[in-house]
Amino acid sequence: MELRPYQWEVIMPALEGKNIIIWLPTGAGKTRAATYVAKRHLETVDKAKVVVLVNRVHLVTQHREEFSRMLDGHWAIATLRGDMGPRPGFGHQARSHDLLICTAELLQMALTSPEEEEHVELSDFSLLVVDECHHTHKDTVYNIILSRYLEHKLRRVLPLPQVLGLTASPGTGGASMLSGAINHILQLCANLDTWRIMSPQEHQPQLQEHIRQPCKQYDLCQQRSQDPFGDLLKKLMDQVHDYLEMPELSRDFGTQIYEQQVVELSREAAEAGLQERRVCAIHLRRYNDALLIHDTVRAVDALDALQDFYDRERATKIQVLLAERWLLALFDAHKNELTCLATHSPENPKLELLEHILQKKFGSSDNPRGIIFTRTRQSAHSLQLWLQQQPGMQTVDIRAQLLIGAGNSSQGIHMTQRDQQEVIRKFRAGILNLLVATSVAEEGLDIPHCNVVVRYGLLTNEISMVQARGRARAGQSVYAFVAAKGSRELRRELTNEALEALMERAVAIVQKMDQAKYQAKIRDLQWEALVKRAAQAEQRLSRQQQFLAEHVRLFCINCSVAVGHGSDLRKVEGAHHVNVNPNFSIYYTVSQKPVVIDRDFKDWSPGGTISCRKCGEAWGLQIIYKSVKLPVLQVRSMLFETPRGRLQAKKWSRVPFPVPDFDYVQHCAQNLQDLSLE
Repeated sequence: MELRPYQWEVIMPALEGKNIIIWLPTGAGKTRAATYVAKRHLETVDKAKVVVLVNRVHLVTQHREEFSRMLDGHWAIATLRGDMGPRPGFGHQARSHDLLICTAELLQMALTSPEEEEHVELSDFSLLVVDECHHTHKDTVYNIILSRYLEHKLRRVLPLPQVLGLTASPGTGGASMLSGAINHILQLCANLDTWRIMSPQEHQPQLQEHIRQPCKQYDLCQQRSQDPFGDLLKKLMDQVHDYLEMPELSRDFGTQIYEQQVVELSREAAEAGLQERRVCAIHLRRYNDALLIHDTVRAVDALDALQDFYDRERATKIQVLLAERWLLALFDAHKNELTCLATHSPENPKLELLEHILQKKFGSSDNPRGIIFTRTRQSAHSLQLWLQQQPGMQTVDIRAQLLIGAGNSSQGIHMTQRDQQEVIRKFRAGILNLLVATSVAEEGLDIPHCNVVVRYGLLTNEISMVQARGRARAGQSVYAFVAAKGSRELRRELTNEALEALMERAVAIVQKMDQAKYQAKIRDLQWEALVKRAAQAEQRLSRQQQFLAEHVRLFCINCSVAVGHGSDLRKVEGAHHVNVNPNFSIYYTVSQKPVVIDRDFKDWSPGGTISCRKCGEAWGLQIIYKSVKLPVLQVRSMLFETPRGRLQAKKWSRVPFPVPDFDYVQHCAQNLQDLSLE
């Protein structure tokens, strides 16, 4: 296995057994360098066992290909992903293989699993490779795993694995000043127990020769000179505001700040029992979503999203409030006018720029391949439709497909993990030559032939900018940023460029620190993190013990009908919150069609959607767990009444009462006892 001089330079401390972060640009061969470290580790360390952690499912397969090629079949490699279905336990796989490549979530589940086949300890591994290690912060799964490592280290629980982090973009952690950026880099190093963050010094010129940075261009347009469709949407939102009679509310329509305002309004209204105010807030958010879609793509896409929302409202709601009738009538009264304006709306200037870029690159005969990055799944879907329908796009050879997040979302548009894998395979093979992607494709995706990257109206941080730019690997690549002149998106992109330079300065300063002072700072940060995490755990426990579960009542978030108590709830596999009270079934209906989840689970399978019997509000889904049917509840579908008042929780982990684990044997025994009494 041959390495370039700059790769040798950065891995030397790792070959000596030291914990390091390798900081190299995308395309410089971080994975290859890590593979060599793993190979030497397996060759030289007694009873060596390596685990490679990734943060995206599709990177498991990509890393398997790289490690298999470099390790040349001498060691047993296993891959573990969340979408694999029934499989041998994680612990069994770890014991029977030399190298594991897996998503971080699976390792974390194995570390906490009580089952012998599944359970592992960090001490079972001698080398821990953390891909995209800049995610090792706050409450990410990477940092949860590394916090366990630090706890063992500081309490002298040995042995511990060597740690090797890989990143192209450590970031600044939101800091805009040099001191804050330095603190962020030091904290990252502390979290990964890093001896030093390594980047080429002596061989920097060779790195620059090898890395071909894409040519960056700003493609800027004027805002729409006339926008009758957007003006009508804002007029309707004004009418809803007038109906609410809340003059203190901002009317900064079509912004993410406004979205945050109406989300908060919805929560406050739910907790206060103001159902009509809550539904107005929900409808205002949908109008705001439509404005955001209209700004990004076409008026017809915005209207389609709005129409889909109102179609679902009519199809699912059983009990309709007076305010809902008024809101439905308001939309119906203006639907024809909106349709007319959307159909004859002026072209979005950003789309005109995008069309010009794609025609120029894909109209040539040099076999281009590209990625368009956009903010949401909805806008990705709309851009895909535009590519299929825009006349100017039919004259060039574009074979496009979506690459968006797996799992369900509030937007209702998603891909399965298998879909993602298939799209990436086709893109690598050249069957597809354009991806319309969300952030799921920003990190780690290695397509050597990709030579066009477009960031389309994005408002993100410097890490996303660096990662997206790094997808353009081929020679004479283009990295285009499309936005309106004077927009927040443009200001943010310019800020990101400054933050990237700040990040580089911060890393250089940390690298030059006196080693003794550096190590002392790292130890201090690690102890601080340990104390902080212990305090947070205590706060969490205290929050969950505020009230006895039987003293908390559950209500439908939409119609406020009482449906049970906190004591009816149990946790399945530590994550799925189910109501085990047999009387709960009188409050909900189950759809005949099961929820489609393109994954096989070890002990359960999905059933139908469950909805409030009184109003039709969706509550979650039914699962069949070891042959027992259980209703799984979404936390946002429930309102909790405590002795101190009502509240809506964002996460189940934030409810103010304890929820015990589901006991399958006890549940079955109880059901048998109930049947015998009957």
